[in-house]
Amino acid sequence: MNKIEHIGIAVKNLENSNELFSKLFGEPHYKIEEVESEGVNTSFFKVGENKIELLEATNEDSPIAKFINKKGEGIHHIAFDVTDIEAEIKRLKNEGFKVLNETPKRGADNKLVAFLHPKSSNGVLIELCQEIKG
Repeated sequence: MNKIEHIGIAVKNLENSNELFSKLFGEPHYKIEEVESEGVNTSFFKVGENKIELLEATNEDSPIAKFINKKGEGIHHIAFDVTDIEAEIKRLKNEGFKVLNETPKRGADNKLVAFLHPKSSNGVLIELCQEIKG
């Protein structure tokens, strides 16, 4: 793993949360993107070298809607940048982590992504991210 790629925060209302976090960071979001396959709208903020991703459910069956119904708004996941996501998935499986995505899928912000089940990482949902080249 190279670095923390971003921290994902589940929110009920993206418009209200964009306003709140814009005030907090002193900068507006730089991107809004829908990830239809995950049932989510995302908004990204740059904070120095770091990124914050706000996630709003687009339907009640999405993982974000389920998370908010169970735990409320708040930190949803920590994403790590990796050079070779397939090799990292294999390595982490061999280390005993439960991988939720055997095959990486397209995520927001031009990334291939895969997740580790929080039960195998002390209650923290871990996202692996690899920049899509070309």
